[in-house]
Amino acid sequence: MTDARFRDGEEGPLRLLAQEAADVPVLSALVQDAVLAAGEMRYDRRRRRFAALVNRFRWEDRDEAAREGRPYERVRALLTVEDVLAAKVMGVDPGRKDEILSVLSLAWEPGEDGTGRLVLTLAGDGAVALEVETLDARLEDVTRPYIAPSRRAPDHGE
Repeated sequence: MTDARFRDGEEGPLRLLAQEAADVPVLSALVQDAVLAAGEMRYDRRRRRFAALVNRFRWEDRDEAAREGRPYERVRALLTVEDVLAAKVMGVDPGRKDEILSVLSLAWEPGEDGTGRLVLTLAGDGAVALEVETLDARLEDVTRPYIAPSRRAPDHGE
């Protein structure tokens, strides 16, 4: 008997919460190599929320897919950050909403009394820096997985 896979509808979508510094590397690993259109990022100042709809590579399924000889998968996921006091986007042209961006990492820079900065680093010298009152980031799959268009796993020369 083999384990069920999300693509079969028997495994649930990923839903993770980061509220401590130690949680951020887990989110970072899961959003590494995610792609998104520049227009799929939003900062709502009134609600103090940042959200990005990404197409993330399913790293958690890579080894099993390779073992079984089946295609690698991606899934649409929503990355949200609450309690955002300010957002600064660097290296991304706001007028080019269809520009495809690639996520390199997510990092936490602690401040005083629980405040800090969450930095989403993008390929090509882009970044989104979020000044937050407290760390409250979520990653949630919002669609069923689909076959990665490239049919390959991202390669970092490892």
